Amino acid sequence: MAETTKIEWSDSTFNPWTGCTKVSPACDNCYAEAWAKRSGMVKWGNHPRRRTSIANWREPLKWQREADAFFAIHGRGRRVFCASLADVFDNQVDPAWRKDLFDLIRATPDLEWLLLTKRPQNIIKLSEEAGGLPANAALGTTMEDQRRADLNLPHLLIAAARLQPIYTFGSFEPMLGPIDVRWALSRNKLDIAAGILQRGHFAPGLETIRGLEWVIAGGESGWNARPVHPDWLRSLRDQCAAVAVPFLFKQWGQWTPVLDRDVDDPDWRADYSRKFADRDRHQWINLAGGRGFHGERFHVMRRMNKNLAGNELDGRQHLEFPVANDNRPELRQAALAL
Repeated sequence: MAETTKIEWSDSTFNPWTGCTKVSPACDNCYAEAWAKRSGMVKWGNHPRRRTSIANWREPLKWQREADAFFAIHGRGRRVFCASLADVFDNQVDPAWRKDLFDLIRATPDLEWLLLTKRPQNIIKLSEEAGGLPANAALGTTMEDQRRADLNLPHLLIAAARLQPIYTFGSFEPMLGPIDVRWALSRNKLDIAAGILQRGHFAPGLETIRGLEWVIAGGESGWNARPVHPDWLRSLRDQCAAVAVPFLFKQWGQWTPVLDRDVDDPDWRADYSRKFADRDRHQWINLAGGRGFHGERFHVMRRMNKNLAGNELDGRQHLEFPVANDNRPELRQAALAL
């Protein structure tokens, strides 16, 4: 869909089809749905998905032909975020389309395909129906709060143990509450297995089990965006740092901290609120995600352009990436056999 992208964690985006149905609070202010309404190209929700053009499907083959030049510059394969306007593991999609997509992924072995889904429970079944997960695909899921992390992470890690992607990743964007995923970040396979079991699933064998290998976090953008508390991000960053898992903070989104400290003095807060009567541009948020003068820790957040808000956390950017399994020779050999 786009040879270059402004999405900080990928180099390009490719949409094999467009359209989706909302399945979680992360979807409330979906940018793809807004795009669909503006473009009129596809109806959102329980409506037929729309396959993209033949010309669009040829783009990844072009990127594959350019792979050696890209590798010479960057020292790695091109990262392709697949289905920014859809969901690869959406069970309302024609299975033949997904098989065509997986065949395309296999035919482009020097690209790193990032398959992000809000439906990780479908990964194994739909991958096997499409001929198996391609060897150059990474698997990720969206987790906006603790409830969704507890629901989605076990499905992702069970699928990873069975399908062995080049790496696993979690997108904590938009982050809508504090999230503890230390069990899934652990280097101890027993911790990961125990975490899966505690959440009501059978854990795969320890010889194939793996944890969360990359974390992407960010605030929400758009007119109705909800603010992300700095402490939620700090906690996730520190969880990753403790076990050397790459952490990428994508953006503050539509809300950014006004001050570099938390505001705990109620008299100061009351004075500040009198100075700024425009509550749509200044909000208080606490660790529970609420707004108002209550809770343990407050932080003043200001609505502003997301590009101006930036992506610095405690004075620095966090733009860490995983290292994909180096399967280039084997993948090329497989692609030539297609």
